[in-house]
This record gives sequence, C-alpha cells and structure tokens, in this order.
Amino acid sequence: MSITQSGLEISNVQAYRNKLFSFVGNRDPLEVLGQTASGIEEVVRKHPVDVLRARPFPAKWTPKEIVGHLTDSELVNGYRTRLIFSEENPTILGMNQELWVSRQRHNDREPAELAEMFRDLRRCNLMFWKQISGKDLQRAGQHNERGAESLGLMLRMLAGHDLSHLDQLHRYLSAVKSAA
Repeated sequence: MSITQSGLEISNVQAYRNKLFSFVGNRDPLEVLGQTASGIEEVVRKHPVDVLRARPFPAKWTPKEIVGHLTDSELVNGYRTRLIFSEENPTILGMNQELWVSRQRHNDREPAELAEMFRDLRRCNLMFWKQISGKDLQRAGQHNERGAESLGLMLRMLAGHDLSHLDQLHRYLSAVKSAA
C-alpha cells in the first residue's frame, strides 16, 4: 500500500511504522513521551535563535520548524486519541505537515514559546494517556492515509515520532554548526 502523507510518498505503511518502532525499541512509550519536552527545552536553551532558525539543507525544515512540527503533532494527536477513545471506529484525518509548518511561520516564532506550548500540550495529553486501560488501547480508528490504527499502535508510533524528530533535530543542529 502506498500513501502520500504530508507531501511525502510512503510506499509501505508497515515499513514506516517499523521505522518509528525501531526508535522506541523496548522502551516504555509513556516514558519516552514524558521525556520529550525536556529534550526540546534543553535544545532551545543551549542554542541561539539564529542557529535554531538556520536551514541546514535546502527545502528541509529548520531546527525551530522541527519543534513547531512536534507541537502541531501534539495538538493533532491529542484530538485523535480522544476521538478514538470516545467514538466507535472514527475516521482520523491526516494533515499536511509541510503546510502547517509554513503557514504558521514556525521559523518566525520564539523558540521558548514553541517549547512551552509543546510542554503544556504534552502534559495534558500524558495525563490522558495514563488513564487509558489496556483494554482501551485496543480501541481503533481508521486513518484516511494509513488504515486502521489502535490507541496502542498510536502510542508506540508517537513515541517513535518523538525520537525520530529529536534525532533529526540534533543532526540538523550539527549541520548548522558545521556550516558556520
């Protein structure tokens, strides 16, 4: 199955999921989710705005845009989680992450503001995730691009998404520093 997600062609949904799962390994997804905000805040605290705003690769995000994307994802996934938890097999809409990042001008925003927004959204969503029972993790919705996704699957994907983008963030910061 081939899908287009956020302007990117994903030729194999399971390969995409497996890539995210590989970042998580045997770690507890809730622990991963609980550490991401601190990782973002540390990056923002340690790097000047001009470094966070730099575009190390043409047509790729800046470090600040990566943080903005994680913030957007937290908002969207908080809604999706509650939708699946509350309704029977709802449709879950994808998002064009490229348009979200560009239209919201994340690169023009204050890095600390983005980090704070992420922390607040994550705190709220973690409280919700921690109330979900093992049985509730089996509840599922139909993602319009990726097919059926249970809350349990989403939880592992979210943790992998965090780790993947934190890795990307550190690689891009290294590239910016190397170019300077």
